[in-house]
Amino acid sequence: MYLQPKGFALETTTMWSFPDRGNWATHSGIYRGNWSPYIPRNLIIRYSQPNDWVLDQFLGSGTTLIEAKLLSRNAIGTDVNSSALLSARKNIDFECNHQPDIIIKKCDARNLDFIRFESIDLVCTHPPYADIIKYSREIKDDLSRMKYPFFLNEMQPVAKEAYRVLKKGKYCAIMIGDIRSRGNIVPLGFKVMECFQKEGFKIKEIVIKKQHNCRSESYWTNLSYEFLLIAHEYIFIFEK
Repeated sequence: MYLQPKGFALETTTMWSFPDRGNWATHSGIYRGNWSPYIPRNLIIRYSQPNDWVLDQFLGSGTTLIEAKLLSRNAIGTDVNSSALLSARKNIDFECNHQPDIIIKKCDARNLDFIRFESIDLVCTHPPYADIIKYSREIKDDLSRMKYPFFLNEMQPVAKEAYRVLKKGKYCAIMIGDIRSRGNIVPLGFKVMECFQKEGFKIKEIVIKKQHNCRSESYWTNLSYEFLLIAHEYIFIFEK
């Protein structure tokens, strides 16, 4: 196992594409819908410093925390799904030259009351895209079980908590994509962006990220004569 990506170079434009998903350290694509580790690596390097505190409100399998550990950042990861927490704990259990503080906690992204006001240096997270991928069947507070209008409503308190815990002058980065309903595009990305703006965040950057290796691509390709395939996601970088 090698702990760092080979030939890594920091992204310098607002168009990101990672055909090679990345498999250094304990990274893998087993957990459906997790983001490429190249994304949090770029965000953590550019918008934080060693020994800073990084927060991922939607921990999943722990991709962000793995990168935080490799890059000498302290990190907090939260999720309402116990199976996700189990995967994340397993994935961050490796030895490297530095051992920052890593906290994993079962917690709702809408209520981070265990985190102090203005104590986080970078929020770096990848929320679900409404109910496109359902990560649980019975967890009441799982946002991935919510239809679009309800999901969007619940992203407002997520944004509010991110704003509360983040230090002034620091950054919050999220990746979110658009969805379709009855063949028509639903601009979920920009609607979520507006939730964060309503809380007081300012837009620093908008990155367009090209999708690769989507598991459902072959299915949707057969229907592509009816509409264009969604091949983009947004990375919104907000400043407090």
